[in-house]
Amino acid sequence: MPRYYVGLDVHKKTVSYCMKKVGGTIVDEGILPATRESLGKWASQLPKGWVGGMEATLFTGWIYDFLKPYAGDLHVGHPLSLKAITTAKKKSDPLDASTLANLLRCNLFPDCYMAPSEIRELRRVLRYRNLLVRESTRMKNRASGLLMEVGASYNKEKLHGKKYFTSLLDNLRDVPSSVVGLLRLTRTNIGIFESAQRRLLRALAEHPRLKERVELLQSIPGVGEILALTWALETGEPERFPSVAAAVSYCGLCSALDESAGKRKRGPLSKQRNRHLQYGLIEAAKLAPRYNRQLAAVHRRAIQRGADRNCATLTVARKLMSYLLSVDKSGKPFAYREEAV
Repeated sequence: MPRYYVGLDVHKKTVSYCMKKVGGTIVDEGILPATRESLGKWASQLPKGWVGGMEATLFTGWIYDFLKPYAGDLHVGHPLSLKAITTAKKKSDPLDASTLANLLRCNLFPDCYMAPSEIRELRRVLRYRNLLVRESTRMKNRASGLLMEVGASYNKEKLHGKKYFTSLLDNLRDVPSSVVGLLRLTRTNIGIFESAQRRLLRALAEHPRLKERVELLQSIPGVGEILALTWALETGEPERFPSVAAAVSYCGLCSALDESAGKRKRGPLSKQRNRHLQYGLIEAAKLAPRYNRQLAAVHRRAIQRGADRNCATLTVARKLMSYLLSVDKSGKPFAYREEAV
């Protein structure tokens, strides 16, 4: 059994720590600047085999990676679970660090999954690519808005094509010069965003750690490159899901359970989810039945049972997620289920 337990309350500029023995005796506590130099100097003086724990925050990733070689074991706690456990009248950084140390030594620390550093780096790139896509869409909508504000006529299907857009600007009449200048700037920004996102996407698809896995996931009819990349990078390691139900919950494809005195209430889709996977799966489920006959049958049966189209799409999303999980775990390409004669 480890002898020392260290609770770390992580913030942008400082890290509060509290080191305790198995019995709860405080050995050392204090506050450190959140820099690699100060953390390295502090960690090198700790006894070997110490166990550390910190809450998952925006700043946890680099601190976790930096301290891991120094620690015997290092844990990251789920924020919502820690909030439920550590709610108290008195709250401060030293007290939070002490509470984390107590949870560690009592074996009550609510661990959350920490993806390998390489996966987290690639996931950051994918999320940045998604940000560029959203900004490009905003620019396109803004271009349409500017034209509508001045009463200019345009073909909305062709508006964002380079040739048509250039021709449209050259033929605009009775339009303020400021609007023309803003439209040119908008078109330039759209080109920059789209070029950058294509470059990032190509780099991800060709990455040696992802290429084979993404190609395997794309063997499922209805799964494209974006959904395959999103699944691979947001889940990290599919073995961490013990069941399809656990993966459904993680992806936000079910509602929260509220049951008391034999009465069960179901609400809307839970907000405790991976929003990137939830959005990707639901959007893919709208088109996947066109390419996958098994998903088309799932959608048809849901409609026949009386579900509306949104509920039917959600049913397809769950089935599509189960296909992704099965293919990812087995390492075998997707194959249609043999129909009973």
